[in-house]
Amino acid sequence: MPTMNMLDAKTSGAETEIIIARNGKPAARLVPIGNKMVEVRLGLAKGKFEVPDDIDGANDIILEMFGLA
Repeated sequence: MPTMNMLDAKTSGAETEIIIARNGKPAARLVPIGNKMVEVRLGLAKGKFEVPDDIDGANDIILEMFGLA
């Protein structure tokens, strides 16, 4: 784990963990947030319900309820 000044740490990018020094003394440790990718959950409710054919049939009523009509 290398110790380096802020300018060097900003331009490095090659290290997985860096100790940032201030005036030659360790001040902070810079590590990746995590290697786990965020799980994409598209389609989570697929097959749980059916969208009616007339789903847009009440749009005018809904707009009126929100004062947008």
